[in-house]
Amino acid sequence: MSQAHRAVRVRKTKAQMHETEKSHTRAILCSPERVSSDPKIKTAPGQITPNDRDLICKVQDAFRVFARQASAVLGTAWVFVCAIFVIVVWALTGHVFHYSDTWQLIINTGTTIVTFLMVFLIQNTQNRDSKAVHLKLDELIRAVGGARNHMVDLERLSDQELQHLQKEFERIGKKADEAKADVEEVKEEIASR
Repeated sequence: MSQAHRAVRVRKTKAQMHETEKSHTRAILCSPERVSSDPKIKTAPGQITPNDRDLICKVQDAFRVFARQASAVLGTAWVFVCAIFVIVVWALTGHVFHYSDTWQLIINTGTTIVTFLMVFLIQNTQNRDSKAVHLKLDELIRAVGGARNHMVDLERLSDQELQHLQKEFERIGKKADEAKADVEEVKEEIASR
C-alpha cells in the first residue's frame, strides 16, 4: 500500500474518531443524570450545569419526558373510552347540524391532527423500546460463553445478510428437529426391548 493511501486511511480514521467523540460528548452532555438542576449547588468535577447544555439537549429531554408520559396516559382504556364518547357525541349532533360539511370537517380535522401527533409519540416510544431490547440482548450475547459475538450488531446488517442468517437458523432448526426425531426413535427401540 502506498504512503498516499495510508495517509488517506489515517485521515479517514481520525475523522471517524472525531465524529464518534463529538457524538459521545453530546450523549454525555445530554445525559440527564450528569446535570445538577440546582444552580446554587457547586458541581463536582465532570458534572454539568444546566447552562452547559445546549438547546438541542433540552428539547430532546423535554420530548423524551413528554413522549413517555403521553404514551403512559394515552395507552389506557379510559382514553379509548373518551375517544369513543367523543365520536358518539359527534354522531348524535349530526342531525342538529344537518350533517353539513362543517360537521364532517370537525371530526376529520380532529382525527387527522391527533393521528399526526400520535405517529411521532408512537415512533419515539417504539425507538426507545427497540433500542433498550437490543442493548439487553447484546449484553446477554456478550455474557454467554458459547454465543456468537458477531451477532451483537445484527440491526446494522443488510436485508440480504439478515436473510442469509435466517436461512442458516432454519437449517439449524431442521437439523435439531431431525436429531430430536432420531433420539425419540432410539428411545422407542430401547423401550420395546
